[in-house]
Amino acid sequence: MSALEPFGTRLRRAMDERGPLCVGIDPHASLLAEWGLNDDVAGLERFSRTVVEAMADRVAVLKPQSAFFERFGSRGVAVLERSVSEARAAGALVVMDAKRGDIGSTMAAYAESFLHKDSPLFSDALTVSPYLGYGSLSPAVALARESGTGLFVLALTSNPEGGEVQHAVRRDGRDVGATILAHLAAENVGEEPLGSFGAVVGATLGDLSTYDLDINGPLLAPGIGAQGATPSDLRRVFGAVVGNVVPNVSRGVLRHGPDVVALREAASRFAEEIRAAVTVD
Repeated sequence: MSALEPFGTRLRRAMDERGPLCVGIDPHASLLAEWGLNDDVAGLERFSRTVVEAMADRVAVLKPQSAFFERFGSRGVAVLERSVSEARAAGALVVMDAKRGDIGSTMAAYAESFLHKDSPLFSDALTVSPYLGYGSLSPAVALARESGTGLFVLALTSNPEGGEVQHAVRRDGRDVGATILAHLAAENVGEEPLGSFGAVVGATLGDLSTYDLDINGPLLAPGIGAQGATPSDLRRVFGAVVGNVVPNVSRGVLRHGPDVVALREAASRFAEEIRAAVTVD
C-alpha cells in the first residue's frame, strides 16, 4: 500500500493553516427539518453536499457521523461515500465518526472499511472504542501506520454515562481513561510534529489536571457549542496541551444552514475564537 504522509503531520499542517476546527456532519432528523428538508435520502444528500460545499475548502477537519447515513441503508452509505470523497478532494481532512470496536479479524475488517486506500469510505482517521481492551485495536493501529491514517480513541468522553467505565479504577490504581491515554502516548513516542494516534476528550469535562493529556497526539474535543462548552473553556480544560486540541462543533455551526454563506460565517467565527483561545503565548 502506498502510504500517505502520516496523519499527525497532515493534521498539524491543516490546523496551522486553516485553524484548529473540526465541523461535524450530523444529518439527524431534527436538523434536516430545521433546514426544511425531508428525512429521506434526498434530504440527506442535499444536507451533506451543502456542508461539504460550505466547509471543505476552509476548515481543517470534517467529521461525518456514519450512523446518520447508515440509517438510510445502502443509498445513505452511497451519500456518505460521495461526501467523504468530495470533502477530501477539496482539501479537508475527514475523520469518520464510526466508533468501531471489536476483536481480531472483525476489527481488521472495520479498519479496512475506513482506512484502506481502496475503500470507497477511505478517510484520514477513524474514531474507535477501546473497551474490549486497548489491544483489541491492534489491527486498526497497524493499518493506520501502514496507510498514513490516524485513530481517535475514546478516552474521556463528554457523555455523563462514560464515567462509569472511564473512571473505573484498575488494580494498579490508575483509572481506565488514564490507561487509554498512556497507551496512546506510547504509540506516539518520537513522532514529529504530532503523532497520528489521538484521544477523544470532552471539552465539557472541566478540570482534567489529574490526567496526563500530553500524548504527543491530537485531542478531539467534542462539546463546543450546543453541549455547553465554549472556546474560552479550552485552555482551562486542556492546559499546556491546548495547542494539540481539535475542537469539534456540530450543531453550533450546522444550525445556520442551509445558507452556504451563513454556514461559512458561523464556522469562521468559531475558528477565530478557537484560534485565539488555544494560541500559546
